[in-house]
Amino acid sequence: MSEEIKTGVYRHYKNKDYKVLYTAVDTETKEEVVVYQAIYGEGKIWVRPKRMFLEEVEVDGKKKPRFEFIAENDNDWQKKYLRALADYQNLLKQTAREKMEFTVFANEQMLKEILPVYDHLKLAIEHHNGESTDDWLKGVEHVVKQFKDALVKVGVEEIKVKEEKFDHNLMEAIGSEETEDKSLDGKVAKQVKAGYRLNGKVIEAAKVIVYKVK
Repeated sequence: MSEEIKTGVYRHYKNKDYKVLYTAVDTETKEEVVVYQAIYGEGKIWVRPKRMFLEEVEVDGKKKPRFEFIAENDNDWQKKYLRALADYQNLLKQTAREKMEFTVFANEQMLKEILPVYDHLKLAIEHHNGESTDDWLKGVEHVVKQFKDALVKVGVEEIKVKEEKFDHNLMEAIGSEETEDKSLDGKVAKQVKAGYRLNGKVIEAAKVIVYKVK
């Protein structure tokens, strides 16, 4: 039989709805059959020869299809389930992404507030003129070490600038220092303020003085 049967919902001439699942071929008779499921009750599955499925019946003296197509299978529960599952998974991914972005943003804002304190502690050690055995100095050095360890744990790393070529992606040149050594041209002469990265992202560019050949 040449006429194709679409999967979808069909109404029986006795006004009960069925969902066509697929068509097949009877291996013994080689006849095409239609496999369909009742939408009412427990959803019993039926098999009927395709020719019978498509034939017309007489009702009250009038001819009408035995099964009349009424809707696509968009209301199929499996499709609804898969669509709902996909929507839910996308929502979870979006929520996780937004949560991560918020966490990173919050961490970045917080770090911008506390990194100057870390820098000042390091400067205090560098500019201290007392003896290395000074208890005050030892105390500050201990705090700086703890501070550094805590920063590393949250993904903060100090940008390396010593003897490095100036990189505008990581550094900000705030001045230059003349030199006759061509091998030093464009390299960092001095760090004025430390720079930092958070999980690879620059949150504070290192402020440096750059060598410039005369």
